[in-house]
Formats: sequence, C-alpha cells, structure tokens
Amino acid sequence: MKPSFIAVIICLCALAAKGQAVTGKTTVTEWQYGKNGAVSITYDDGSYNQFKYALPVMERLGLPATFFIITGGIPGSKYHGQFIGRPVKSIMTESATKPTNAQNFLERCSAAGYLGYKGTIAYHTKAAGLYDEGRTEDAFKLMDELYAKVRHGDFEPGYQPCDEVLQEKGSTWDDFRQDAAKGYEFASHSITHAGMPGLDSLNIIYELTKSKEEISKQMGEKYTFSTEVPYGYENARVMSIAYKIYPALRNRMPEPWLTELDRPSKKTPGVSDKDYVQWQREINTGAPLPLMKSWVDTTVARKDTWLVLVIHGVEGLGYEARPVSLLDTYFQYIKSFNSKLWVATFGDVTKYMREREAATVTAKIVKGEIKITLAHSLDKTMYNLPLTLKTYVPSEWKKAIITKGKKVQKITVERDDKGRFIQYKAYPNDGVLTIER
Repeated sequence: MKPSFIAVIICLCALAAKGQAVTGKTTVTEWQYGKNGAVSITYDDGSYNQFKYALPVMERLGLPATFFIITGGIPGSKYHGQFIGRPVKSIMTESATKPTNAQNFLERCSAAGYLGYKGTIAYHTKAAGLYDEGRTEDAFKLMDELYAKVRHGDFEPGYQPCDEVLQEKGSTWDDFRQDAAKGYEFASHSITHAGMPGLDSLNIIYELTKSKEEISKQMGEKYTFSTEVPYGYENARVMSIAYKIYPALRNRMPEPWLTELDRPSKKTPGVSDKDYVQWQREINTGAPLPLMKSWVDTTVARKDTWLVLVIHGVEGLGYEARPVSLLDTYFQYIKSFNSKLWVATFGDVTKYMREREAATVTAKIVKGEIKITLAHSLDKTMYNLPLTLKTYVPSEWKKAIITKGKKVQKITVERDDKGRFIQYKAYPNDGVLTIER
C-alpha cells in the first residue's frame, strides 16, 4: 500500500519499542477481512444452464458470483435489438454501386443484423472481429459479400438473433430477481451481444444505455454498476463510450493503481509497482483442472492479486461449455481457502479497491480511547461498501470494544510481528468510531 493513497494521522500517546507499531496506527487492509487475495467468479451471456446447474453448486458452497446477461432476449424486456440510422433499404440500394470502405463500413456493419433476413448477424459478428484486428480490407469484403447476397435473395426473410441470445431461453426476470436477493450480482452484457467494434457510436450507445435502463427497471439501480462489452473487446473507441455509461467494465479498468492481465494475456502476476493486479483467467476447454487450481494458489501466495474467473457455457450449453462436475470440484477448491481468499462479486471488489485508494483514515488517542474517522470523496450513493480497518492497540489489551453511536462490538485482539491489533469493518463517511479496552 502506498502512503500517498491513504493518509494516516495519528496523535501519539506513547511510542512503542523499536520495530513495533505505534498505538493507534490504522490502515485499510488490502482486501476485505484482511485476506491475502480476492476472487470473482463471473459468467458471460446468461445461458440457461448457468442457473440450472452452476448456481445451485455456488449456493451450496456459499459462493457469490456475477452474471453478465444479454437483456434483449429475456421475456418482458422493453428494449430489443434495432438499427439506429438511415432506412436499411437505402443502405442496401447504395451497396449495389458503392463498395464498402472506411467511410461507410460502420454504418453497414451496424445495419447488417437488421436487413430483414435470417443469418446476417453472423456476418456482422465476423466483420466486427476482423475490423478490430486491423484487417479492415477483409472486413470490407465481407460486408460487400453480405449485401450482395441480400440483394440476390440468398437469405430467408425474418430475424434471427445470435446463438448467445437463444441460449438464454428459459430464464426470466423473476428468476434473476430471486437470485439477486440471494446476493448474486447481475450486470449488463448489452442488448443483443453485438460485436461493438463494428458498430457506429449511435448503435454502441443504444446497446449499452438501453441495456442499463432495462436492468434498472427490472432489478434496480444497484445492478447497473458493472458491464462486460461482448467478446471481451478492449477496442479504444468502444471503451471510451462504455466508460461514460458504466462505472465498472470487466473489459478494461485503466486505474493508475491497477495492473491488468486480461484473458488473452499469457503473463502471470509478477513484480508490480502498483497496489493491485487484476488477473483474468477463462475457464474453457483449454484449461485443465490443475492449471485452474494453480491460479488460485498464486492468488493465495501473493497479497495484491484479484483473480477474475470467466465462464461461458455450462453442461453442454454455450461457448466452451464445461461440465458442472468440474466446476463443483473447482469451486470446492476455492472454498478450501476461505480463510485466505475474499470471494466477492465483480462489483464489490471494484468498489472496495476504489474506496480504499480514495480513503483517508485519522486516528487520535483521547483519554486512553482511540478515535477513528474514515472518509472518502467518491459518490456515496454508489460507493457504500464497508472497508476493513486494522488498528494497533496497547500491548496489554486482550479485547477491545468498538462503539459507533448505539452500536457496540467486542473484538478479540490479535498479534503480528509489529504488535497487538484489531481488525474490523467500518463504513466510510459514517462518523467517529471509538475503540477502548
């Protein structure tokens, strides 16, 4: 922890022996409950088997998780996929005489799924990926191929969403609300699972803002904190728009105090000059159980690592589907490190880190009592997670009492190589805490 991020002001009553902590010294622990590392289990796409098979396993083990859901295909949703722009007939007519180029690609790719024919969304998805990779000429040729086939009547009339939307069949908003009440985080994965590097700005904004509005309407503002732009894209143009809509993106979190190792990265956490390392790993068919366990072992051994696990398909349904028996075994392994790992939703870990980095702690000793004030300058309606504080107390103390208003809590004193201390949770901007013997 860098002292520039957390200011600790202590009014000294007595100096401890050399090498020992001063009574009253208070810091915010790296992770909640003073644990070694954090783990967030996240699911993409909201496929039905995630809830039918994986969620009961997590419930049995008492593990939270974050589900990034595609909102447009859930029954009862107000907002569905649509193209924002000129009439698609005009775009199709123009495509007959004017090849796709840098000036018209984003419009054509944005409209590709809404030309009135089944099977065209697959072209949009592939072209968006090529464009993001810098293979622009290949993306342009693919759009020309699509529009030529549409003009020639090669597709069946109608609309067909992508496979990820179809795999949600069976889930309902009522189910999601019931699961959310158990502590699970639900977050946006857009309206249609679009390949956003292939969308123009208006259509990116529609996909993200309307999905956010849908979740707010169906589940409440609390669940509009996090998002994952589909396919894990980190496209700079897309990210610049998404940052303005959602406080937390699993795709990118460009914080000055965070090192990011994303899903495709082959690096493992190493020497870092930053407070935290976010390490994303995907539980796919290329990740055997021993490798998956090694990710947990690394997180336990370090003090700065946030392991973000990404899961798609479960029990034969969805991308890179994994059997629930494997997930059960793996989740049990994570649970076995309960004393050392903080398993929490993506949103909660993000909030904890940001609150900690923005926090100021003051500690004063008055007539033998330690007075603690914890504050931060973040939006208090959004950043309202309690932080874990560690305060050193006199060497003769065995227990301590914490008083905040009418709330009284008795804490057993612990010991480390710097002296005796207590650990406890406190809400920022909530007044003065009093610690006494």
